[in-house]
Amino acid sequence: MPWTSHDIPDQSGRIALITGANSGLGLETAKALVARGATVVLACRDPQRAETARQQLLPVARAGVDLLKLNLADLTSVAEAAAEVGRRYSQLDLLINNAGVMAPPRQLSPQGFELQFAVNHLGHFALSQALLPLLAAAPAARVVHVSSGAHYFGRISFDDLQGQRRYDAWAAYAQSKLANVMTALELQHRLEAQSSRVISLAAHPGLARTNLQPTSVAARGSQLEGLAYRLMDPLFQSAAMGALPQLYAATSPQAEAGGFYGPGGLGNLKGYPVPCRIAAAALDRSGQQRLWQVSEELCAA
Repeated sequence: MPWTSHDIPDQSGRIALITGANSGLGLETAKALVARGATVVLACRDPQRAETARQQLLPVARAGVDLLKLNLADLTSVAEAAAEVGRRYSQLDLLINNAGVMAPPRQLSPQGFELQFAVNHLGHFALSQALLPLLAAAPAARVVHVSSGAHYFGRISFDDLQGQRRYDAWAAYAQSKLANVMTALELQHRLEAQSSRVISLAAHPGLARTNLQPTSVAARGSQLEGLAYRLMDPLFQSAAMGALPQLYAATSPQAEAGGFYGPGGLGNLKGYPVPCRIAAAALDRSGQQRLWQVSEELCAA
C-alpha cells in the first residue's frame, strides 16, 4: 500500500517549524501536520501571506498555528527568527527546510551572496545550526532538507560559488539543491558523532505544481520556458502529492537517518514516497566537509 498523509502518526504535543509555509509544498505540509495534531510554526518572509495561510489552516488545526517572520536571504533575519523561536518554545520536534527560489536572474542577498545559494542553502544552514539546541531538547527531533531532482545535475563550484565569473540560473539552482543534500548528509554524520537523538534527512517533490514555476517564468521573462512548462504539464503532480516525500521524511517510523525520499513513479517525477538514489557528488565526504566549512565561514563573515 502506498504511503499517504493518512499514515502520518499522531503529532499531538509536537512542534514543527516549516519555512516557506504560506504556499505550495510548505502549505500542504503544514495542512497535513496540523490535521494530525502538531503545533505548526509558519516561517515566512511576508507576514500578510503567512496570515492568509494561517486562516486556511485553522479550520483543520487540532493545535496551534503560529507565525514567524523569516527572510532566508538575510542572515540577520535568520538569526533574529531563531532567537524568537528560542523565546517562544523550550523544544522543537521538526524543522522542515522547505522554502526556496528557482532560477531567477542573478541577484544578491543583503550579505552579498548569490540569491539561490543564499536562500536555498545558506539561510537554511544557518537556521538549522541556530535551532539545533532546541531540536536536541526534543526526544526524537528531525531536520528535513527539501532538495530537488535537480541535485543530480548539480556541481558545487567552490571557485565561483556566487556566480561572479559566470552565472547560469539553472546551474546555480542545481548547485543549491545539491548543497541541500550534502548538508543533510554531513549534518547526520555530525549528529551521530555527538550521539545526538536528532536525525537529518532529505526529500524532493518530483515535478510538483507550485508557485516556483510561474515565479521563475515571470522573473526571467522567458516565453520559451513558460511554453515548456505548459507542454510538460501532464508530467506534474499536485503540491499535496509533492509534499508527501517531506512528510514521510518528517514523520514516518520507517524513514532512516540520512535517507533521501522522493516520488516512486517513473523517473521519480511523480507518485508516492520511496527511498531515492543520492547523486554521487552528494555522497563525496570530502565535498560535504568542505561545503560545511565554507558555509560556516560565509555565515560568520
